[in-house]
Amino acid sequence: MLSVEGLSRSFGSLQAVRDISFRVHPGEIYGLLGPNGAGKTTTISCICGLLRPSSGRIELHGTDLGSQPIAFKRRIGVVPQEIALYGDLSARENLSFWGRLAGLRGSALQRRVTAVLETVGLAERSREPCRKFSGGMKRRLNLAVGMVHEPQLLLLDEPTVGIDVQARINILDVVRDIARRGTAVLYTTHYLEEAQELCDRIGIMDKGKIFAEGDLEHLKGLVGEGQILTLRGGFAADALRPVVAADDTVRIVSLEDGAAMLDIPPHRGEVSSVLSRILGHGLSIDDISIQEPNLQSVFLKLTGRELRD
Repeated sequence: MLSVEGLSRSFGSLQAVRDISFRVHPGEIYGLLGPNGAGKTTTISCICGLLRPSSGRIELHGTDLGSQPIAFKRRIGVVPQEIALYGDLSARENLSFWGRLAGLRGSALQRRVTAVLETVGLAERSREPCRKFSGGMKRRLNLAVGMVHEPQLLLLDEPTVGIDVQARINILDVVRDIARRGTAVLYTTHYLEEAQELCDRIGIMDKGKIFAEGDLEHLKGLVGEGQILTLRGGFAADALRPVVAADDTVRIVSLEDGAAMLDIPPHRGEVSSVLSRILGHGLSIDDISIQEPNLQSVFLKLTGRELRD
């Protein structure tokens, strides 16, 4: 089990991670979600030993990163957002190189290389230089590098960014298989539908803190089943605020000139009723969208902004 307790990391006066704690159990996929600048990459960098925490404790199955860094790092696999492959080497040669760095040798190394090539669907292309691979194939090989030494913890930093739908599905299937075999998986992504479909538990992070964590049903229970009504246009925030305030069942998630997000109670016809009252005041509104209750609406209600903000 990965245990992160009271983790903080500062860069001068900037506190990127603020006293966060969470656990990832064997066989569990834990999604860490947050917009750019939330502190996710800093958190992962601390866990894999690239950054020294300002404070806090990180353990994996009782092995402490601070006092036993080599033993800790041997137990983890890291799949960074950037492709970490040697383009002139074949898939098999890349895996053999990284496997040797992880301590594998001889027949054990070759068995693992063959096994992960089969798992990620690259066995038939294993002798080709990986610079010839498509983006999706490189992503699969990048994933294979992180799992070749059978880590107890696999850290995945946006492993499906920039690839097509089929390649994304293939990678998600591999991640599920890894977890089924008992590996703890820490997963970050900007694709909310991915996290909603893949993760057993989710931590929602923003401004260096974890605001909430749990499975999807638990998170939805924290914020209710109401819909998010988003308005954009030429209106002033001060003009819309009293119109919304007149209805004490509607909560302002965020409001600024030209953009508003409102949390609408889950009653039949309530959204249309609220919208009619707002439009009746002659405000300049150019775009209207309604977000049904899901992980996206949970994220909006907890942080007041879109995941990509």
